[in-house]
Amino acid sequence: MYFYSNLIDIPNREVFPACMEVENGIIKSISKVDGVFNDYILPGFIDAHVHIESSLLVPSEFARMAVIHGTVATVSDPHEIANVCGMQGIRFMIENGNQVPFHFFFGAPACVPATVFETAGATLNASDIDKLLAEPDILYLAEMMNFPGVLFNEEEVMAKIASGKKHNKPIDGHSPGLRGAQAKQYIDAGISTDHECFTLEEAVDKINCGMKVLIREGSAARNFDALIPLMTEHSDRLMFCSDDKHADSLFVGHINQLVARAVALGYDLFNILKVACLNPVIHYKLPVGTLNVGDAADFIITRDLKNFVIDETYIKGKQVLEKGRSLIESVKIPIINKFNITKKNVADFNFEPKEFEQVIECLDGQLITNKLIRARAELTLENDILKIVVVNRYNEVPIAVSFIKNFGLKRGAMASSVAHDSHNIIAVGINDKEISNAVNLVIEHKGGLSAVDGSVKNVLPLPVAGLMSDKDAWQVAADYTRLHNFSVNVLGSTLLAPFMSLSFMALLVIPHLKLSDKGLFDGDKFGLV
Repeated sequence: MYFYSNLIDIPNREVFPACMEVENGIIKSISKVDGVFNDYILPGFIDAHVHIESSLLVPSEFARMAVIHGTVATVSDPHEIANVCGMQGIRFMIENGNQVPFHFFFGAPACVPATVFETAGATLNASDIDKLLAEPDILYLAEMMNFPGVLFNEEEVMAKIASGKKHNKPIDGHSPGLRGAQAKQYIDAGISTDHECFTLEEAVDKINCGMKVLIREGSAARNFDALIPLMTEHSDRLMFCSDDKHADSLFVGHINQLVARAVALGYDLFNILKVACLNPVIHYKLPVGTLNVGDAADFIITRDLKNFVIDETYIKGKQVLEKGRSLIESVKIPIINKFNITKKNVADFNFEPKEFEQVIECLDGQLITNKLIRARAELTLENDILKIVVVNRYNEVPIAVSFIKNFGLKRGAMASSVAHDSHNIIAVGINDKEISNAVNLVIEHKGGLSAVDGSVKNVLPLPVAGLMSDKDAWQVAADYTRLHNFSVNVLGSTLLAPFMSLSFMALLVIPHLKLSDKGLFDGDKFGLV
């Protein structure tokens, strides 16, 4: 098979008309030719850190949609399903991903559970992690969220890091806001990357200490604008990632969007493509082709070096995208799950606030939150302060209740069994009855996203671990869009991605104030309030 096109040679920083020969999925030859071509061949894009589960799609369906945007590989942390189903969940992700022509590279989830201050469905100890890292299918130790454990030299945490070093596999980080001597201590422990930088100064600090920084642009957490100036001087130390991206966002675009935005800002094309295509391969030692003779034929073709709309995608020489149509077929999806509770009564959500309460302030486009103190009289819908609850999905225990500002709901309630990191049910609403209805809709379907307004009840079922759908990717994207529109246009949420933001209000390893099934959590003191 011969391909005639303009070839973008990223390492040598040149573009030339070429003939590329592919045989048995391998690039056999590349030669310069005379000719004028309207399109370009370049290596495929790589998402350097993503939780596939957050797309609400199983890996095989994620791949079907991702190849439309020229993505050929992901560095995937199965942390979400591992917190629900443990080893069984990790095996599910690997086996499902192996059924389609796409490069999924999974890591060993370092923090299952993420903290001792929440209830998860499984535990992976240091011995489990060591066994995983010994497997060829597990390429790295996934994000070490427990950065206080690293700083305080906790035995279990350091044992997991030691396993990463023993097996000579990269160790991913997660240390939002960590600076100075503490950042250096964290990095010196062996942590090689961070995707949680939210200021330029923090990112430069970490790069100067030897770390690589991932520029993240997901459905809720968006750090591209803050961090893209790093491209000028630090392109060798950067990668692009989405981290958490719902199906509707994936439908619109993926890493190609970040490439297009960086080009529009005037950054050097070769540096941008190095970040998007090559740096993840180098850092993680990925068996992904980068347009060299002898490589796997992993590449994309586009006529558009402005918006990076992709015409064709090839993985191991197999065409998986043609004229905007994914050629990857759906596969049979088995159901695994863990949901052990019955429906709740309205009275279960009753809570008598104290004279003064700590209130979570949700920040649009960020995973961090602020801590507010508000008097009981201020805890009103008019002040945009709502009740937020976390319901343990693994055991019948009392419900955790607190308050949140900036969600913007004027009516009804929203609930989700996608609630990082332990994936209990999280809900926010204007009163106990609406919250109860939203929560019970999720329980009824053993997982899902729900939005209710009186007798109007909407749900997107997520039967696979309460995290992912068993449906076609495009159907899930459409169903999620309808649910999103209802939460914004009917319920009144003012957030860019209300369900994604809601899912992170239980993420204890991101400062400053969050809610777990065990209660309100202060991320600065790293303990329950």
